[in-house]
Amino acid sequence: MNSNQPIAKYRLDYVKPDFTITDIDLDFDLSPEITTVVARSHVIKKNALVTKLVLDGEALKLIAINIDDIPWQDYKLTATGLEIYSVPDQFVLTIINEIKPIDNTALEGLYVSGDALCTQCEAEGFRHITYYLDRPDVLARFSTRITANKNQYPYLLSNGNRIAKGQLDNERHWVQWQDPFPKPCYLFALVAGDFDVLKDKFITRSNRQVALEIYVDKGNLDRSEWAMTCLKNSMRWDESRFNLEYDLDIFMIVAVDFFNMGAMENKGLNIFNSKYVLAKPETATDDDYLAIEAVIGHEYFHNWTGNRVTCQDWFQLSLKEGLTVFRDQEFSADLGSRAVKRIDDVKILRAVQFTEDASPMAHPIRPEQVIEMNNFYTVTVYEKGAEVIRMIHTLLGEEKFQAGMALYFQRHDGSAATCDDFVKAMQDASAIDLSHFKLWYSQSGTPELTINDDYDADRQLYRLTIKQLTPATQDQKDKQPLHIPLNIELYKRDGKVIPLQYQANAIHQVLNIHNDKEVFLFDNVSERPIIALLRDFSAPVKLHYDYQDSELIFLMQYATDAFNRYDSAQILLAKYIAINVSNHQQAKPMMLPESVIDAFRSVLLSPSLDPALMAQILTLPSENEIANQFKVVDPDSIHVVREWLLTTFANDMFDELLAVYRHNTTALYQIDHVDIAKRALKNTCLQILAFTSQIHVVDKLINEQYQQADNMTDSLAALNAAVKAQLPCKDRLLSDFDCRWNQDGLVMDKWFTLQATSPQKDTLARVKALLTHRSFSLNNPNRIRSLIGAFVNNNPALFHAINGSGYFFLVEILTELNQKNPQVASRLIDPLIRLKRYDEKRAELMRQALTQLLQLDNLSRDLYEKITKALEL
Repeated sequence: MNSNQPIAKYRLDYVKPDFTITDIDLDFDLSPEITTVVARSHVIKKNALVTKLVLDGEALKLIAINIDDIPWQDYKLTATGLEIYSVPDQFVLTIINEIKPIDNTALEGLYVSGDALCTQCEAEGFRHITYYLDRPDVLARFSTRITANKNQYPYLLSNGNRIAKGQLDNERHWVQWQDPFPKPCYLFALVAGDFDVLKDKFITRSNRQVALEIYVDKGNLDRSEWAMTCLKNSMRWDESRFNLEYDLDIFMIVAVDFFNMGAMENKGLNIFNSKYVLAKPETATDDDYLAIEAVIGHEYFHNWTGNRVTCQDWFQLSLKEGLTVFRDQEFSADLGSRAVKRIDDVKILRAVQFTEDASPMAHPIRPEQVIEMNNFYTVTVYEKGAEVIRMIHTLLGEEKFQAGMALYFQRHDGSAATCDDFVKAMQDASAIDLSHFKLWYSQSGTPELTINDDYDADRQLYRLTIKQLTPATQDQKDKQPLHIPLNIELYKRDGKVIPLQYQANAIHQVLNIHNDKEVFLFDNVSERPIIALLRDFSAPVKLHYDYQDSELIFLMQYATDAFNRYDSAQILLAKYIAINVSNHQQAKPMMLPESVIDAFRSVLLSPSLDPALMAQILTLPSENEIANQFKVVDPDSIHVVREWLLTTFANDMFDELLAVYRHNTTALYQIDHVDIAKRALKNTCLQILAFTSQIHVVDKLINEQYQQADNMTDSLAALNAAVKAQLPCKDRLLSDFDCRWNQDGLVMDKWFTLQATSPQKDTLARVKALLTHRSFSLNNPNRIRSLIGAFVNNNPALFHAINGSGYFFLVEILTELNQKNPQVASRLIDPLIRLKRYDEKRAELMRQALTQLLQLDNLSRDLYEKITKALEL
């Protein structure tokens, strides 16, 4: 490795900082072209043996350095920052530097978003603003003064409370902000611009009034009311469920169009991707409304799980993210359908996180090494991290879990903590041994449970044998058995639940699996039971159990756990998907027993099932979910089989689907979970009906829904059905949608995604042509994700075209984004680095594409890390 190649950092190399900063006063003189930053920091030496202060800094122009108001010349600029020599034990360090926000296309630090200026500092963006100890275990109280042209930037926002403001000459003004709570610099935020503002208030349980303000681009005020409702619901829920109250006088949200992430929890000033704030029925779908609810909740909940208690180092990222995802999942579940929320979360795990575990980027929820920290903002750290928290909740129960949370805050409020600190608080508060469970934090991969059973009718004894194995991953070859909570239930053939017991002792339905092999015995079982396994998806594992079709159909009807009903249908489908993929590869006819179709028909006609749950059961797994069934992925066969299943369901259940579709039409659109469920079921039926052989009937039906829809949910569902089934009306509807919405970027993101995920053979050519569409910009991360990201991630049959055209298209895009926005580039490359999952021809083409990228001049650390792991360099 030459000296220019990035070097990995290791978790076990962590050392405490030699210096800390207790207070920092920032003074910004704002301009897009040149912004001057004066940073006055109170520095204290923690290591008496050190005389050199090393600060992080990138893309900065240093103007001056003072120590205790004396000009300081004993320093050196380096490639990564600033070294200051011969410093005293305590001192005030003043640094003056300049930055150029308008040139900052990476969207880290201070940059231009439309007509506004804003910041993004997590994970290491503050070093693009000024020279500083840019690490999460240095917590300081921030005071920020912002000066700018009042006409151009009438609103000047930062963290904490607004304490002063004033007018200057030349139409300039200033505002002073003060955050009383110590925080790491990654939580710093600044926004300057001209906005419409929605204002409200919230009265906390201790009777304090908190001002609430949501800032949106001019003209979007009517799309911000739902976000305010979600914010107040989040504040109320956190008080009632977690006993946590907001701690500042004001809480602000700002929606910006140019943002690499979904949102950012900066203390008191949350900066959001506008996608997760703006909504009204004409422009946002039900899914958009629910996503806004979840993300606003997530960022608000970070006020305690992330801000008041932060991470010691970035290897501990799941400490705040996994825990806060769990909290936002519970928030959404408590406010809506718990069953549907659980299913949605598991779908993400199976389609994306399990795939990540099988990729070169496999890592534990607490990684051991890293080259570029931005690469570890992953579904493993977030979603699998949340599953680890959920397992702790399962093992402890709600009461003891909340006691553990209270102890965690008591011990660590105002400090930087570790994952070990969190687990210890949970263990100490509950008196439940979690020492073995902690292995989930350090071991990567998806565990697999193989389950066998036998029944002794004479002794009325049921035996369950469970073996666990976590396959080797690229980062870890040797695996140890984990502590896995497995939630089960036994049923008689009439649907009644069989109590779990052995030798007159009741057995809890959550079985604790600790070893490679465990055997559980249950007696007083009067008949061979049907077992429900992994109820509520009690652990993020893959399950191997030889279910008979009749048993899965039984569970679809009788399981008391809604997730089990859904999952039984998925297992049943997976069985016949695998059979038919093999049949297609061998040019054999496809097959699906009538009993399977009847099972789904019974779901469709059930008078008691929640429509939202019915919609989930009737939704076929995505091609990405299906791919996880196979060691070697055949994207063409998977696509063909999935469409054949849709066609089979559409033709065999046409009358029932049409009847349910019509029965669940709602007269007036409203954001209500009952109506959301009805629309979900109605539009799920429409997606299946689109594949019927009665093309003219369904083409007319879809056209009518599109034309008559008074909301985006229904109009987009109609358009999606037309595109996916390639119906005659699709081009006309796509054109109409474009004409109607081309001035609205967020709405057009939906249109771009539809185009990119079309099964039409010339889709790649269309995607390339859309790069010059009037609504598209390669500078906007949302546009990139909606078009290019949708194609490479969610159109596997065409992205993985056997001629490699999809791969080399992605190489062209990544070459352009490599320096422009390396974070976005790194997220796009993921489908390309999974070459080991594919046949030899595709794998070789992917290897060629990665090798071409590796040869780029100035290859970003973000891409370098993933490419070298994929190529095993």
